[in-house]
Amino acid sequence: MKNVTTALAITLMLAGAAHAELPSATEAVVSRALQSGKPSVIDLGARTCIPCKKMAPILESLSSEYRNKATVLFIDVHENSAAASKFRIQMIPTQVFFNAQGKEVKRHVGFMDKAEIVKELKAAGLK
Repeated sequence: MKNVTTALAITLMLAGAAHAELPSATEAVVSRALQSGKPSVIDLGARTCIPCKKMAPILESLSSEYRNKATVLFIDVHENSAAASKFRIQMIPTQVFFNAQGKEVKRHVGFMDKAEIVKELKAAGLK
């Protein structure tokens, strides 16, 4: 039984390692995104938060899929408490949507699935 448990743990660890997560965005990265002329979403959460963990592969997928059309960022508020303060985060995860001019147009608290994020990016100007 111990070997089965160990094998399962190794399999789960390798599966997790294969999944790339977005790095926690710096203030400079956020600034460039908001000045890029593209709609953006910033997900503010933490690597240890369960709904945040569920969103990680969604954000990674959207970041790749819409690379030239929108900016998808993640900020770990445990690593960057200044960002949590700047964006007035009260609960995580919180998604903040910006239009192409860098103006906040929508805010959502809690888990958000891929279709809803795309819908909000389209409302923010995604073509």
